[in-house]
Amino acid sequence: MVKNVAETEVIDQEKMQALLGRIIGDFGATASSALVVIGDRLGLYKALASDGPLTSVELAKRTNTTERYVREWLINQAASGYIEYNPATGAYSLTPEQRAALADDANPLFVAGGFELFISLVKDEEHVAEMFRSGEGMRWGDHHAGLFRGTERFFRPGYLANLTSNWIPALAGVREKLEAGATVADVGCGHGASTQIMANAYPKSRFFGFDNHAASIEAARQEVAEAGLADRVSFEVAGATDFPGSGYELICYFDCLHDMGDPVGALRHAREAIAADGTILLVEPMAGNTVEENFNPVGRVYSAASVLVCTPNAVATGPVALGTLATEAALRAVAEEAGFTRFRRAMDTPFNRLFEVRP
Repeated sequence: MVKNVAETEVIDQEKMQALLGRIIGDFGATASSALVVIGDRLGLYKALASDGPLTSVELAKRTNTTERYVREWLINQAASGYIEYNPATGAYSLTPEQRAALADDANPLFVAGGFELFISLVKDEEHVAEMFRSGEGMRWGDHHAGLFRGTERFFRPGYLANLTSNWIPALAGVREKLEAGATVADVGCGHGASTQIMANAYPKSRFFGFDNHAASIEAARQEVAEAGLADRVSFEVAGATDFPGSGYELICYFDCLHDMGDPVGALRHAREAIAADGTILLVEPMAGNTVEENFNPVGRVYSAASVLVCTPNAVATGPVALGTLATEAALRAVAEEAGFTRFRRAMDTPFNRLFEVRP
């Protein structure tokens, strides 16, 4: 007989109200995330940033959209704290902070791409639920197409803010090699944002981006051609355990080793491809060394990502599933099993851990 919880447990009303408050907040966040993607796609934020303050009528006219939909979109965004409202004029606007986060793609603080990324994952929830039962995985390329563009747009600002100004300088001797001219492999490069940022900063070096997702490589090639970097940057469809080339002074893994089903095999191949004095730059999501260290807003985001995309890809592609919350000890063990003898946590950001790995 199933126990009737309502008859055997006393509900603390204060705790119940607090819980319901959090749930209502999550309802609003889930639905509003779709509206952020819509506003980003239709240029509503950019119009507010360039022409605001604007009423719903004015915003609809400037963006060639329908005022009746824009009206409640604005209310939702103001209720979310993403835009500002002036009751005296009925107009909406963006603060400098809101503009940086939602309207300026080139700003290191831009985060609108993250909404596109996570909304795409939510669209796959039925498939993921079936994987809970079957134990099967789901390859990166089988997800909704919004994942690929959203991932690049979400991670690019962080790379712009940190890659050449903080991360590479934190690696012993690497910046000097790149400035003098080095050969670099960017494994799991996606659309190539990280590859291009490094190429722009170090014009004497050559860069090779590898990814097993053909559509992302095609997008990367197009972007690098438009940027005028095709003479020093090339992209190729290749996996982490078989990408071509040798003698690389730097091999990079940006937020991707934990997605791989054979991380030891990936780093073992890198050990064969790296120069004798080369360096592995391993950038991984911020995660704790204990379960409870992930009970925070960043851990909440990354644990969700692990369930929805990172762990499924690892399960689908190999015997090991590190997942997004891989501990430092787990990453160190992978590097050592692959044949590397030096493993150092070089620095942290609020969202990432940076590791230096050497032969």
